[in-house]
Amino acid sequence: MSKILIIQTAFIGDAVLATALQEKIYATDPATEIHWLVRKGNETLWAGHPYVTKVWVWNKGKNKYTELYRLMQSIRKERYDRVINVQRFAATGWLTVFSGAKETIGFDKNPFSRFFTKRIPHLIGTEEKTMHETKRNQRLIAHFTDDMPARPRLYPTESDRQKIMPLCQKPYICIAPASVWFTKQFPPQQWVRLIKQLPKQFTVYLLGGPGDRKLCEQIIKESARENISNLCGVLNFLSSAALQKGAIMNYVNDSAPLHFASSMNAPVTAVYCSTLPAFGFGPLSDISHVVETTEKLSCRPCGLHGKVACPEKHFDCAATITTEQLLRVLPTTN
Repeated sequence: MSKILIIQTAFIGDAVLATALQEKIYATDPATEIHWLVRKGNETLWAGHPYVTKVWVWNKGKNKYTELYRLMQSIRKERYDRVINVQRFAATGWLTVFSGAKETIGFDKNPFSRFFTKRIPHLIGTEEKTMHETKRNQRLIAHFTDDMPARPRLYPTESDRQKIMPLCQKPYICIAPASVWFTKQFPPQQWVRLIKQLPKQFTVYLLGGPGDRKLCEQIIKESARENISNLCGVLNFLSSAALQKGAIMNYVNDSAPLHFASSMNAPVTAVYCSTLPAFGFGPLSDISHVVETTEKLSCRPCGLHGKVACPEKHFDCAATITTEQLLRVLPTTN
């Protein structure tokens, strides 16, 4: 039986997409013991997981490098057969090399990749030739699995399912209106316009973290809808994912809730403002839609990631998306 450590200490959406690696490894050899190293806060994604044995947690917010050194010493004692580093940053590259694993695998853009036993080119998709993040990551393990990536997957516990049960008594739509980056976030007033026109028979749930609660309260107030609830900070990651699974539709930005929906194969509509699905972070659900401007904007995309403000001051990549585009994807109802 082999023992593998997967390293992904980036943000929550990146961690969710990286779960495709554990799915592929497990499907290839169910006897493999799978461990993870993630940033503090993301460890709850694996609460009660059916086959992930251990989750190491790196607290980057407190004595970051002292904590990293402590982790390195503990991880080295595990004597891993393989360490798979999904990231391109020096700190995790250093940890990968120091792990003492028989095989160390990572992307060539990591500053310490020259010391890995296997280096994989990190490729970014284009509009002409797309490459999803799951495919990009699959290249790290293709030599002992195959070329076909698995889907990311989360495993809500029975407690998570029980928590959302009272919310699922009537048909509902979930909306996750917030994003860390301004240019990835569909503007609040446009969410309001959508909510006002959603069929009245659907309850609307607004999802997000505690920091998103104020934004959602503003949206609720301006939409003046009766059957709408602000669940920001009320549900944990796995409960939110379980709720998305049962939704008629999930409306999301190019952000973590999109990947939660993909991990549950939940119906999803992803709104892209400044970024493009071609970068590799598009929806993976069987029922999935991409909504973006139909205008040919010379400034779009303005970067691989979101920005704190529109560089051109107009934010037309969001402003020119219509409510009709969003309503069009809803399943027809009697």
